[in-house]
Amino acid sequence: MTIYYQDEHVTLYHGDALEIDAWLSADVLVTDPPYGVGWVSGGTTWYGKDGKVVQQEKKKITADENPAARDFALNLWGDRPAIVFGSWRVARPANTRHRLIWHKLGRNPGPLNAPWYSVDEEIYILGSGFKGKTDPNVYPTSENRALEPSKIGHPTPKPVGLMEALVSKCPDGVIADPFSGSGSTLLAARNLGRKAIGVEFEEKYCEIIADRLSQGAFDFGEVTA
Repeated sequence: MTIYYQDEHVTLYHGDALEIDAWLSADVLVTDPPYGVGWVSGGTTWYGKDGKVVQQEKKKITADENPAARDFALNLWGDRPAIVFGSWRVARPANTRHRLIWHKLGRNPGPLNAPWYSVDEEIYILGSGFKGKTDPNVYPTSENRALEPSKIGHPTPKPVGLMEALVSKCPDGVIADPFSGSGSTLLAARNLGRKAIGVEFEEKYCEIIADRLSQGAFDFGEVTA
């Protein structure tokens, strides 16, 4: 178990969330786990902030062959409150109490020979104790989804504004994200004055998270009304 980054609000571990148990001490789970859909990028070239090529090959998500990693983590978490991103292509987590929709307004068109393309992802609510005024279950965001991976350096980043809207509904306490990815949940928690514990398997993404946290919060897409 290795602490990769730490400040007064956030502790980030580099390693396997199924082997590191520090995140289980938190109070609320807010995470974007492998969906289990076998996602593969289109292979578009990305350019980093220095103008150098980040990747040209097709990219996969670790442990995304099936939802086993997600379900194992949720089994460890138990019946405590949780917000979990996912896909309709895979069975929802057991004991899902509600389903939210992330509407990606800036999503590029999909295959031009297809009658439809997807501009949404599902968000599952588990457990109880969520708070705040009653809002619609659809969260639109306005950022250009085609540009975010190259700006941040992660293939599937979530908008910080969206994560702030979700974290603001959570019960009090420490936020856990055992699949931290680009670090948006950790940034959102810190922006709202919450403590957070993250775990990320890929060291290159740990570096991205640490860089984002050390530079302060950036708004990569606000939730629109």
